[in-house]
Amino acid sequence: MLTRVAEGVLVHQSELLQNNTVVVQGNAGVLLVDAGITGDEMTCLANDLSELGQPVVAGFSTHPDWDHVLWHTKLGDAPRYGTARCAADMRDLLSNPDWKARAAEGLPPEIAEETPLDVFGRITGLPAGTTRIPWDGPHVRIIEHPAHAPGHAALFIEERGVLVAGDMLSDVFIPMLDDWKGTNDPIEDYLVGLRLLEGVAGDVDVVIPGHGSVGGADQLRARIELDRTYVRTLRDGGVVDDPRIGPSAKPGWEWVSDIHAGQLRQLAKKREQDGTSG
Repeated sequence: MLTRVAEGVLVHQSELLQNNTVVVQGNAGVLLVDAGITGDEMTCLANDLSELGQPVVAGFSTHPDWDHVLWHTKLGDAPRYGTARCAADMRDLLSNPDWKARAAEGLPPEIAEETPLDVFGRITGLPAGTTRIPWDGPHVRIIEHPAHAPGHAALFIEERGVLVAGDMLSDVFIPMLDDWKGTNDPIEDYLVGLRLLEGVAGDVDVVIPGHGSVGGADQLRARIELDRTYVRTLRDGGVVDDPRIGPSAKPGWEWVSDIHAGQLRQLAKKREQDGTSG
């Protein structure tokens, strides 16, 4: 079911992980951001758009995580854009003969058989430095940043005051850090991403996270601060007190505490390797 969240902007939410697919209406059709996760849900979305007489004329994946690079043939064959780094990550995966098995391993068992992989990850990378999605519709600014995943990007629909945040600013997920690879610092990368999102906050009326509830301008600033507090506390070795984990977590989302525990282990391992302590 499509829900209107702003003029010309609608959201279709998945059942399992509350993935938010964003539909932006343009002059000749719609821009579809992060298409969804199960075949039935994407078919439902395609049917809803067909009833509205709104073909998909462009797609966009905010980042290369499996649940943001899915597609369904019923959505058509419009170009599916992403940042250059996002597309490169997908090319690397798809170049492996066993890519489908690798992708399937990352699927939640509850939906593994319901998630189509036939057109998985076919992302067209926009030239590095591209700041707007090339399509016939409202200006959609691309805010690329290093937080969470390679080539992650938020989208700011300027004329509608809508920020599509990708896998950030969620009310159900804590900040999920990228892997510690080489010399990169996923904690500092995350803080950079939050600063870039905060830079447009004054013009935002609606924030749409990759997972969870759509929020207003007041919730946007509160979520930025909540995410920043989590990341800084993790960095500084403090005790995290976050409503998204522990006893205060949303019912059904208690498992997010496992993500937090895993990040604590990763950070401890990294510090041990570097000969530092928290």
